[in-house]
This record gives sequence, structure tokens and C-alpha cells, in this order.
Amino acid sequence: MRLTNVSHLRLPFGRLWGYDVSVGALGRQLPVSFDQRLHVGAGERPGSWMGLSFQLPTPTPREALAKAWLAVIARHGTLRSAFVPGKDGGPQLHDLSLGPGGWVEHQVAPGQAVNEAVRRVLDAACSPYQQPAHRLCVLETAAGLTVVIAADHSHVDMWSMLVIARDLLAALNEEAAGRELLPGSVPTFAEHTQALLEWEPAPERVHQRWEAILRDSGGVMPQFPLPLGAPELQPERVEVRDVFDVDDAADFAAQARSDGVSTLALAVVAMTAVTRELAGTPLRAVFPVHSRFDHNWHDSVGWFITNSVLESALAEPAAAAAAVKEAVQLGSWPLADVLAPWGGMPVAPGMFAISWLDLRRLPVRIDSVGLDASYVSAAIATDGVMLWFILDETGLHLRCRYPDTVEARANVGGWLDLLVARLQADARSSVRGLLRVAGRRFRLDRATREDVGAIAALVSEDEFGADHTSAGLGAYQAAFSAVAREHSNYLGVVRDSDDRIVATMQLTIIPGLSQGGSSRLQIDGLRVAAPDRSQGLGSAMLEWAHDFGRARGAQMVQVSADNARERARDFYTRLGYATTHVGLKRRL
Repeated sequence: MRLTNVSHLRLPFGRLWGYDVSVGALGRQLPVSFDQRLHVGAGERPGSWMGLSFQLPTPTPREALAKAWLAVIARHGTLRSAFVPGKDGGPQLHDLSLGPGGWVEHQVAPGQAVNEAVRRVLDAACSPYQQPAHRLCVLETAAGLTVVIAADHSHVDMWSMLVIARDLLAALNEEAAGRELLPGSVPTFAEHTQALLEWEPAPERVHQRWEAILRDSGGVMPQFPLPLGAPELQPERVEVRDVFDVDDAADFAAQARSDGVSTLALAVVAMTAVTRELAGTPLRAVFPVHSRFDHNWHDSVGWFITNSVLESALAEPAAAAAAVKEAVQLGSWPLADVLAPWGGMPVAPGMFAISWLDLRRLPVRIDSVGLDASYVSAAIATDGVMLWFILDETGLHLRCRYPDTVEARANVGGWLDLLVARLQADARSSVRGLLRVAGRRFRLDRATREDVGAIAALVSEDEFGADHTSAGLGAYQAAFSAVAREHSNYLGVVRDSDDRIVATMQLTIIPGLSQGGSSRLQIDGLRVAAPDRSQGLGSAMLEWAHDFGRARGAQMVQVSADNARERARDFYTRLGYATTHVGLKRRL
């Protein structure tokens, strides 16, 4: 799923509507979590929200959407709560009675960007002391509705936004089927807060470790290790980068498995190396850890996050894995009494935070690609550096926010450049691409434009190739461009230890409704250079291709071979391929 900022969010132009619920009286007082107290205690301000945008897949009346939204609110008690200033100046949290309301149109002024109009609405509706501090908006166009849901961060985290979107879509489906929208309720975040308040205090070793970390950070939470300019709030600079596509992500994950660590730990190795190279210090950053320690909270909405610190001194997998493990353990204890000696979290300008979310591992899913869904952050002024990683079925993505100063552009931007280059290099050198055949080592990589000549030579090398290469290299260059544009294609080349291209194949994932809606892996153009045949390289390539297909949900693999290629057909038959269908072709 993309991560973006409201200023960068891709929105269609249309009529902008917001749904106003009716607001009743405040109810019983609820417990306030450590992070809520810190966030809301900073006061009423714009830009304290987080959101999610997506396109509804079918035409939907706004009235149906409102009914579904009310069902979501009824299901999640956190969305029926609000903060008010307490007598001691700190925030108090209360139940809030909400009911049906109505749609209000927000005018997009002449010359005003749609993003700016949406930002103004959400800044006003989703701030700490609003009642309620969330908002449902839609952009109504001829193509349908684009939904933007946002809430003040005190009530939600990124996981929660997925829950809200999933439940809203489920309620719409149930309504269309004439069934009860969202039966039952789920545990509230206030119950989770109360449970944490009743936990036993953290052991002395946890206090001692926090004391050592803060001492090493100068008595404050970790700061970005390079200069950011004047230590005061500045307009933000937001960078969004796609680090890996699905293939690079698979390569990186394979290397992590080979090293016996998680993908996160291997990413920490890269961040540690970059920090050492540019700043000469260990990697030290605030590290949010989710506190949904029990499956009972998986479907709940709230700020189920506690802060820890990630400290990694060695750019080595086992050491990075130990650093991640320690950060998770430090974050598993309530922070209120741990940080009491510092009067709470000792925040200073330049604070550096790293967030990691693997959406593939969450028990909550939405079709983020089909819905064109994006996580959306507010636009703010900042004096620190916040880095978010999102890993999903499309790859690894990051978003970074930092002060828009000359120093921060150079230092944070340079740190990001080196990090992305390091991560991509690690993926390219992954063990996943290694093929070991007959005592030799080969590497299978995605082909580049510079490889097209070698691929064409392999195709023309066999007895059937002359008929297919008469168009010349230009036709192959054009074909490469078409193949590269389609993400369902993978054109691979195999290099030997001397970096010579000795084999190639093209893989294509074909989704379909036949065979129970299963996807297929198509293997085409498998060629091995004459000196390297009959040694097992082709078999190793097919095994790699099978893993490639499984990773993308393919349940069947198919190849085609010319009737005249008897050796090729025998080769595929030995590897378990059967002639179960008749393939018919004609030229166009």
C-alpha cells in the first residue's frame, strides 16, 4: 500500500462531501494511555491526524455509505469517545454519544487543489479536542466515490485504519445483501489502556537499560545523527520512495532467511551500515512497537502503539536481530513509570523515529491494489525525522518526513539515498538468485536493456531461431520495453561466474476465472547456451520459476514447445509436465 502525504495524495476532481454525525452528551470518564496523554496534552492543533483513502469498487449512494459509517462507529467504542481539557490542564477522555447526521458539501474554491480542500476539512475536524475527532469524506465523480477517512492520531494507528476500511466495506456489502451490517462489538482501546494500568511495573533491568540508552542520547530520545539546521519547527519535506518491487522484496526476504533473521533485521543492518558510514555512530532511533499483545485486540480501533528505542551498533545480521528483539522487549512494558524520572518522554528537536509495518503479516486485510488505497499523513511543521516502512504484496515502500532546511535536505536526503542504494544492492546480491549446478555457480537476475543483445543471440542460437530474429535488434529492444512495462512479466537472464549471460527465460503471471479463479505461471523462451546445456541448468531455472509462481499465488504452471522440438518436450516431460491440453496458434 502506498504511503503518502495529503499534499501529494492523488485525488480526482469532484464534489467534496463530509458526513456530520449528530453529537450528544459526554458520558463516563475513560482511562487515558501514556501516548494519548503526550499527544493530546500538546494541545489543539491542525495536522495531528492520520488517514486512509480508497476508491469504492462499485457505484454507491452516499446514503448507503453514511449508514455503513454509522455501523462502523457503533462497532468501535474508540470512535465514540472524545477528549476534553481536565481541571489539572491534562486531557480527560469520555464516552461520547453519536447518532445519524447529514452530508455537508465543502466547496473546492476556484484555483484550489482538491488536496488542499481535503486537508482543510480534516485539519478542522480531526484535531485532539474535537467531538468527535474523526471524519468521513467522499469525492463524488462520474467514475464513482473516492473515500477519505481520517482521525486524530490519539484514537487510531495504521493497523486501525485498515480495520476501519475493512469494516466499512463489509458493512456496505452486508447492506447490499440485506443483512445486519456489523453484528456484535469489539473490545475498546480504553479496556486495553486499563489492562496496561493494571500490569506489574517493569523490572529493574528494563529501567537500567532505558537509563543507559537515554544517557547515550544526551538525556533525550534518540536524535538524527546528522545536522538538520536550526532546532525549531520548520515546514516539512516529505519523500516517498519505492525501495523494492515484488521481485526485489522476495530476493531480500530470501537473503534474510538464509541469514536466519527477519526482513526487518536485515533492513536494520543496512541502516546501521549507512549511519556508521555517514555519521560514525551506531543506529539509534525511537522505534514504535504495537501493543496488540493478544488476538482479542486485533479487530479493535485505537492507538495500540508504545515507543521503544532501537540501538544497533554492528552492521551484521545476528547483531541487528538482537537489537530488534531488545527493542520489542523494551516496548512490551508500560512506559509511564519507566520514564517517570525524566518527567515523561524526554523529547528534543531532531528526534529520529523509524516505523516498520509488514502488512502481509497482519490479520487484517483489504484489497489495497484494487481499491487504489493509500495511507495518508497530515501536513505539519516538524523539527525531527520520521521514517515509515511499509512492506506489502507489491514490495517495500518508505516515506520520510524531515525539516525542509538546506542541512536536512543534504543530510537526510543523502542518508536516504545511500540506504535505498544499499538495500537494493543487498536484494540484487541475494542468495535467491544463486543457482548451483554441477559444481558451478550461476546468478539469475531480472534482465536490463543492456542484456537484450545477449538474449537475442541466445534465441537465434538454436535451429529454430533464424526465423524469429530476422527483424533485427530494434524489434527486440521494442519488445523489451513492452515486457518491462507489464509488472506481470519477469524477463530473467542467467550469468555465469565470468558474468556472461548463458541462459534466459520469460515468466508471466496470468490471472483468470477458469480453474476456480486460479492464476497460472506461463514460462516462455527458456534458452540455455549450447556449451552449458545438459548439465542441469535448465532444470534449476524451472525450479526457480516454480518458486516465483508460488510466491505470486499461481496454482498451475504451463509451457509451450514447438512440435518440432522433441528434445524440449522430453525435457519438460521428465520434470513432470504433462500434455493435458492442445494448444492452437495462428499468425495475426
